[in-house]
Amino acid sequence: MAVETLTLGKALNTGLRRAMERDDKVILMGEDIGKLGGVFRITDGLQKDFGEERVIDTPLAESGIIGTAIGLALRGYRPVCEIQFDGFVYPAYDQIVSQVAKFRYRSRGHVNLPMVIRIPFGGGIGAVEHHSESPEAYFSHTAGLKVVACANPEDAYFMIQQAIASEDPIIFLEPKRRYWEKGAVDTALGLDAVTPLHNSRVVRPGTDATVLAYGPMVKTALDAATAAQEDGRSLEVIDLRSLSPMDLTPVFDSVRRTGRLVVVHEAAGNLGMGSEIAARVTEECFYSLESPVLRVTGYNTPYPASRLEEEYLPDLDRVLDAVDRSFGW
Repeated sequence: MAVETLTLGKALNTGLRRAMERDDKVILMGEDIGKLGGVFRITDGLQKDFGEERVIDTPLAESGIIGTAIGLALRGYRPVCEIQFDGFVYPAYDQIVSQVAKFRYRSRGHVNLPMVIRIPFGGGIGAVEHHSESPEAYFSHTAGLKVVACANPEDAYFMIQQAIASEDPIIFLEPKRRYWEKGAVDTALGLDAVTPLHNSRVVRPGTDATVLAYGPMVKTALDAATAAQEDGRSLEVIDLRSLSPMDLTPVFDSVRRTGRLVVVHEAAGNLGMGSEIAARVTEECFYSLESPVLRVTGYNTPYPASRLEEEYLPDLDRVLDAVDRSFGW
């Protein structure tokens, strides 16, 4: 056993290091990721240990970063691109949805693009405009892309390695406000001994209602379950982990037992991930539902100035209010 207590950020750093040690075709690319170690220090120390040819400080040009990574992936490398902030990914959007997502289909399965695009996402850090976006629905809607979101140090450590080992392009979402939260990670485990990359997972069993979340909202859901327990209500919390493809079998099983589902995410509710989940659960579990599937989300506005973000972001009280409403039907 090699259980370590790591922050989520350090777990990502250690996972990247393991992947680079395992395969010299793994290279990192991004703005200020080398000498600085990234704006969140996720790549701290990696350029010093692996050199400037494998940890590359790129120009401030997201479309160029992704376009270059496509070429490298076609030549047998496994590039891992860092998008410094979620709102900066949009200049690269055309490359991602028109090229990255389409190559395998376009080549009838003969050409893979094994590349990872790391995106710190979500709010809660008091940042300025374009630094607190939740763009997951854009990418999850795009056929050919796989989209995952880690929520704790253990998943961060293993999921980044699993994503790098994948033969498909992965959008890897990192909850930036959770970078400094700590958890236990058994770094001695192999990738075949942990939860597969695209599986969801029950992180807290319960009997009265199901709460489904991913990324930064998993902790919020767990906090809500703890608060609900004090009032005698047992909430089951599920971490979706993979947004595309979605593994909803544990969700269906849970809802058939609890009869209620609340979906929580930071992104706006309109056409968000919660809408798709609600539709699928209603189709699959209609006769088990005791109330409609409810969503707790960000509002349908641009992300607000930092002094208002606590009003915008879903919190414990809003989750508990939705749970209460689900029992009122």
